[in-house]
Amino acid sequence: MKFEITDRPINLQEVIDKVVRRNAGAITTFIGTVREMTAGKKTLFLTYEAYVPMAAKKLAQIGEEVKEKWGDIDIAITHRIGKLEISDVAVVIAVSTPHRKDAYTANQYAIERIKEIVPIWKREHWESGEEWIGNQKGTKRYEDGRPSEEELN
Repeated sequence: MKFEITDRPINLQEVIDKVVRRNAGAITTFIGTVREMTAGKKTLFLTYEAYVPMAAKKLAQIGEEVKEKWGDIDIAITHRIGKLEISDVAVVIAVSTPHRKDAYTANQYAIERIKEIVPIWKREHWESGEEWIGNQKGTKRYEDGRPSEEELN
């Protein structure tokens, strides 16, 4: 699958292999990792949750958007859920294009869209407490991991 949510560590080479093709002169990757310091707070670890069926569909939607905008392109996205330690890989995006500029811009577009539309939430665990963080549009989440009714419409 080119677009997936997983609870296992992400293998970077496997994601890259999904976009290797003869017409690609460039392959860019974005690797999102868990950082230790966030806004002056020390992070101990993160917990990611997702409404998996919808999240996978939204990742595929981003793939279609990228293909519409850049044409001759291939893209794969894998996002991890579960408990992640500092420096663990949370997301990998691989993009292949004939020329490097399109690969860079499409990759940046994809990570921004993930933040906007994919129902993935993280709980930041700090030395001083914890907090659920939704996507940048403030996705609300039910206790069973489903998105709110507004998100489904």
